[in-house]
Amino acid sequence: MAGPTRPGPDAAAVTTTPRRHTGPTPSHPATAAAPGAASGAPGERPRATPWLALVALAYALVQFVLVVPPLAHALGWDETVYVSQYDPRVPAAFFSAPRSRGISFLTAPFIAATPSVLVLRIALTLLSSAALYAAFRVWRPVVGARATALAALLFAGLWITQISGPQAMPNLWVAFGAVAATGWFLRAVTGREPRAHWWLAGCVAVTALFRAPDAVWLALPLIATALFRNRRTLPYLAGGLAVGLAQWVAEAYIRFGSVRDRLHVSSATEGDMGLHLNFDHAWSSLNGPLLCRPCTATLESPGLTLWWLALPLLAAAALACAMRERRLLPAALPIAVAAALSVPYLLMIDYSAPRFLLPAYALLALPVAGLVTRLNPRPALALAGLLIAAQLVSQATVLTQVTESAALTNERYRAAADDLRALGLRPPCLVSGPRALPIAYDAGCASAQVDGNNVSTTVAGILDRAAKVPTALLTEKGQRPPHYARDWTPYPLHHTRGWTAWLAPAGPQGP
Repeated sequence: MAGPTRPGPDAAAVTTTPRRHTGPTPSHPATAAAPGAASGAPGERPRATPWLALVALAYALVQFVLVVPPLAHALGWDETVYVSQYDPRVPAAFFSAPRSRGISFLTAPFIAATPSVLVLRIALTLLSSAALYAAFRVWRPVVGARATALAALLFAGLWITQISGPQAMPNLWVAFGAVAATGWFLRAVTGREPRAHWWLAGCVAVTALFRAPDAVWLALPLIATALFRNRRTLPYLAGGLAVGLAQWVAEAYIRFGSVRDRLHVSSATEGDMGLHLNFDHAWSSLNGPLLCRPCTATLESPGLTLWWLALPLLAAAALACAMRERRLLPAALPIAVAAALSVPYLLMIDYSAPRFLLPAYALLALPVAGLVTRLNPRPALALAGLLIAAQLVSQATVLTQVTESAALTNERYRAAADDLRALGLRPPCLVSGPRALPIAYDAGCASAQVDGNNVSTTVAGILDRAAKVPTALLTEKGQRPPHYARDWTPYPLHHTRGWTAWLAPAGPQGP
């Protein structure tokens, strides 16, 4: 059982003392009124400003203004893989072993109703904003209303959080699941919220749907804590993890033969996972690109990344403050879970993407926000406010640059697909080559690869399909086609910076 904890300035006290009368419930936790809250009539509860709801609303507004418009016409590479799985209009792209189907399940109803990318972006913006509110709302009885809202603001203010909201990518949803699961765990170990155990199980299960390996890393520190604090949460943790992993495990046996075989294939796809100190790649890609593989990028605008270096220091300071106030668990657990979720991305792969660390950022925002809300002198509060404002402005600058770059790349995929259609490529058709997956999706074709991270067929398989359906092989500027396509007809693809489509003889020979 968890011992009594000392709440923050506006947090509700969390104790294990039984109550015989009706008290605060998980749906209506007790929180002290924030400074400046309006006073009602005698006996009425004071009205507090809904800061968390305002943060979620601002998060949606930023997406609608800065992200959705430039990305409203085309999907990115990985997005097409996830969305194509249940798109009734196009063949599903190859789904590699490391992926999980949660984001495909989430987008399926929208993509089934309409092919509009804009509608999908709007739906995901609304859903991600609601999820931000719901995930951080779990923490209000633990750390208080002000710290909860500030943590949500710190996380939502990151450019990678903002660009991920309308995108069909899983990492942001893992972050929301991890924040909610950790919060429900803390509420469950107090022993006075029976429904918290079920919410904990549900959040772990949902997280596993979006990224199965990440859910295991999430569960490890929670299980370790439960062994010492409250073992009654163990069945719910194990049950939620089992339910969430069930689909991934079933697919492992159906497609790969066993869980072990799927993990082996996943490791090979990720570049042979092992001990790889990946901090340098994470640092160099912090302001983009969206995917750094192979990671040859150099860090742009280093001054805008100081927050990344300060984050572990702030987390350590929050931990020290929590130890002095004897409220260690609410600060230490999110730090431990963040560290666990960072292990595969900082220590086990040799490439990086800014989105990989979204769950860690979301969890670390909680103790950092708790530290900031405990600042007492006005000058310290003013300085903290200025630094946070500067951080938000700097992140908006990076967001604009990265979004513009992503939009240009997505439009190149769409332009290549338009050129293929102009050449007469019509479904059923096949596209292969380095950029095949997103271009094939936009063209309504199937895609196949004979090498790289998405190997899905053989040369014999490509030639067999080329004899039956129109087939195009894509090459980048200055590249020659592989030996089996040397006699195919080349056609330059306009507005793609030099890409060429090589049409198989059985396919169309021109417009």
